[in-house]
Amino acid sequence: QVHLVESGGGLVQAGGSLRLSCAASGGTFSSYAMGWFRQAPGKERDIVATISWSGSNTYYADSVKGRFAISRDNAKNTVYLQMNILKPEDTAVYYCAGDLYGWGSPRIGDYNHWGQGTQVTVSS
Repeated sequence: QVHLVESGGGLVQAGGSLRLSCAASGGTFSSYAMGWFRQAPGKERDIVATISWSGSNTYYADSVKGRFAISRDNAKNTVYLQMNILKPEDTAVYYCAGDLYGWGSPRIGDYNHWGQGTQVTVSS
């Protein structure tokens, strides 16, 4: 069973950048498709980006295309989310999640391993 821990969140001004990391332990990381999701106050948890086990396939929500980039380093058991040109509407708790033997589905229900989340706050 993989254990996921996010880091890298914080407070940033609009237009700035942050890089989130999600470190995995206790499982075969390369067997998991990985996803980043986010949940803003009063809203449902929503997809941000996903990446296949090899890193060859990625998916992005329309709201972050061209600004965010997901990547992974299987040797380091880590998945990253580079966030550029941040907007106040990107403010949320960001979660990473794993889907064993998955392909990088954008469906939240396909992910059954979750981290505890990291807060990202973008000030205007």
